[in-house]
Amino acid sequence: MNIDLSRRRALTTAAGVTAAAGLATVGLPAAPAAAAPATAAPKPLRDDDLKEALSRLEARRRRTLTGRPSANGWEMHKAVDADSALATRPVPGTGLSVAVRTGAVETVLVHVVRRFHYEVDTLGLPGEPRPLVGWTAPSKVRDSDLPQSNQASGTAVVIRPGSYPPGARGAFTKGQELVIRDIVADTEGVVRWGGDDRRPYEGLFYVAVDPDDPRLARVAEKLRAAGERPGAGAGVLVDATRPSRRRRAARYQ
Repeated sequence: MNIDLSRRRALTTAAGVTAAAGLATVGLPAAPAAAAPATAAPKPLRDDDLKEALSRLEARRRRTLTGRPSANGWEMHKAVDADSALATRPVPGTGLSVAVRTGAVETVLVHVVRRFHYEVDTLGLPGEPRPLVGWTAPSKVRDSDLPQSNQASGTAVVIRPGSYPPGARGAFTKGQELVIRDIVADTEGVVRWGGDDRRPYEGLFYVAVDPDDPRLARVAEKLRAAGERPGAGAGVLVDATRPSRRRRAARYQ
């Protein structure tokens, strides 16, 4: 009887040692682990640090912003690609780039340029000077009430500025004009064609809504999503003469 009890104790002890070794093997501690030290809370900015950050922000504002709006209500910028909301962006499929306001404005204006290139007239032919111009310096704006002042806020592009001068009409055929109006209808009137202005500028396309208009973001998202679907978006030829498309285009003249 005493021999059996001793054997049981020995077996029990051995089993405990084996179990502990197994737990250590799989990374489970036999005893509770000590709690990890708490992450230190971020230190609040000192007054000097805050003043320096505000000073940098103000210096950036002075470098890039004018405090003056263009005709469509967007603020004119002094520079592009320099801590600015404006940047030089490629126009896919054309080999061109253009300086515009990034985000939703870029999406709608690049869509307009791409469709013009594919369906109205090819841009960037060999030796062609300045086929596309976006941002221009505010110092070159003669009248901030004119639609072309929108270039200074990065919300307008001019196609072939040397070929379609302000004040002149008739640069496009009837068929080309139909397509241009169909392109504008794609943007649901968020972009306006300068050829429809009282003083025409047929090379000009500009954002015709103010910065707070929710239509801009909605239309930009629609165009972006269409560009990601096969058989949709810029580059897919459409029949702008269809009655339904002509009725749609007529709403935005």
